[in-house]
Amino acid sequence: MSTFKAPKGTYDLIPPDSATYLAVREAIAAPLRNSGYGYIETPGFENVELFARGVGESTDIVTKEMYAFETKGGDRLALRPEGTASVLRAALEANLHKAGNLPVKLWYSGSYYRYERPQKGRYRHFSQVGAEAIGAEDPALDAELIILADQAYRSLGLSDFRILLNSLGDKECRPAYRAALQDFLRGLDLDEDTRRRIDINPLRVLDDKRETVQKQLTGAPLLRDYLCDACKAYHEEVRELISAAGVSFEDDPKLVRGLDYYTRTTFEFVHDGLGSQSAVGGGGRYDGLSEMIGGPALPSVGWALGVDRTVLALQAEGVELRLPAATSVFAVPLGEEARRVLFAKVTELRKVGIAADFSYGHKGLKGAMKNANRSGARYTLVAGERDLAEGIVQLKDMESGEQAPIGVNEIVAELESRLG
Repeated sequence: MSTFKAPKGTYDLIPPDSATYLAVREAIAAPLRNSGYGYIETPGFENVELFARGVGESTDIVTKEMYAFETKGGDRLALRPEGTASVLRAALEANLHKAGNLPVKLWYSGSYYRYERPQKGRYRHFSQVGAEAIGAEDPALDAELIILADQAYRSLGLSDFRILLNSLGDKECRPAYRAALQDFLRGLDLDEDTRRRIDINPLRVLDDKRETVQKQLTGAPLLRDYLCDACKAYHEEVRELISAAGVSFEDDPKLVRGLDYYTRTTFEFVHDGLGSQSAVGGGGRYDGLSEMIGGPALPSVGWALGVDRTVLALQAEGVELRLPAATSVFAVPLGEEARRVLFAKVTELRKVGIAADFSYGHKGLKGAMKNANRSGARYTLVAGERDLAEGIVQLKDMESGEQAPIGVNEIVAELESRLG
């Protein structure tokens, strides 16, 4: 047994469970690819300052959860704790916004890292699929992204999730709300760290999950009562577009996001079957982020959906995905000539798109057939010297147990016909 184990708070994806994770990623990405979003991949680490400016220097992510380190050359880097800042940085660096086709629509998939107390649904290494639409201020874009996420979840068979929706206002109307909220929060019995947040970003106090804090927030001023006319109109159009698409949502005036860059539309996907870690994804509009990290004004909107938590949601609902068979045909050669012939046929089957595997290691018939059973293959090809002398192999249906001879030159066509 190895003396090494995966680091605390991380996990390994191994077969057969890994097939479910791949299917979830594919299901989330499919609607995006059909809607003009191109794939982007960024490094697993970035300059610390990118997240300090973008995510927020006072956020828990930056102050407590980010894995930061100094290189031998003296650079301060951090493992990426989220995807939006990295994707926007890459888009700006490549001048995608100057190509004349705004918004720039991008999707991504990858691993992210936060130093948190590990528990079910919360890991120090986690997987997300995300989407960003950069460079356009349009309620239809916000609605599009919410609809696409809803479509992705429903394509997986999920139904017990809820979409929470709110508006965080903008630079015109949020200052008045911020001042009113600060006045309210200063009258509460809060610990030192939370009181510091009142001055830096009071909205984050609303996002505090501790019951002792939430009890005191009853009667806190709500942002919706402070929205300017422009933000009200914008939010109402988002709501109307989502409703017209048949997507259900709940207005949640207390919903805020834990990152500094969000403005106007904010939303969260929650699944009540997951306990305390009920959020499976979320996002919103971030019109000022580009300027925060040194770029031009580029109003943008995006989301990230957790692959890990989506898998947990599927388990909570008892949804079993229909996954393609890892192996459809398994070849069992008996003798050197059979090894040569069947290996060539396995290669041919793979070329025409049939998932095929081979009994390696010179096993006998009994051991090879055990491997065939374990592989989950629908059909097994068995051939010995006597079969090949007659120009045939034995084709066994592993479900019915029926076995019949088939010509060597007919193998590929016959299996294509049977597997459709």
